[in-house]
Amino acid sequence: MTETASLISLFISSFLGATLLPGGSEAVLFMVLKSYPEATWSALGIATLGNTAGGMVSFFMGWLLPQTQQLKHVDKLRRFGTPALLLAWTPLAGDALCLAAGWLRLNPWQAALFMAIGKFARYWIIALL
Repeated sequence: MTETASLISLFISSFLGATLLPGGSEAVLFMVLKSYPEATWSALGIATLGNTAGGMVSFFMGWLLPQTQQLKHVDKLRRFGTPALLLAWTPLAGDALCLAAGWLRLNPWQAALFMAIGKFARYWIIALL
């Protein structure tokens, strides 16, 4: 597989891994870094972009949900606001955070920024290991 194909696979894997679909973007990132160590920064950027885009899909899915009753756990997210999305990388809880942030109609630009920071940090730690 070429470097370009590997990076495309990484984007797809990281995008799907951030949605409600299962994905193993960490393993794909590890394999790309092992095969193409010179592409470290490109791989980190592409993985972060894909994972953030997937998180934003969940965010906008939440935005489309009708606002009916207020839930106790959602109030906690409202109190912390978009900085809580630094944890959007966490398995299962991250998907729920993105969905709830959209449902709360939090600022999408700030949401994307905090998601990207948290997701980049996770991928950067994986690259260091």
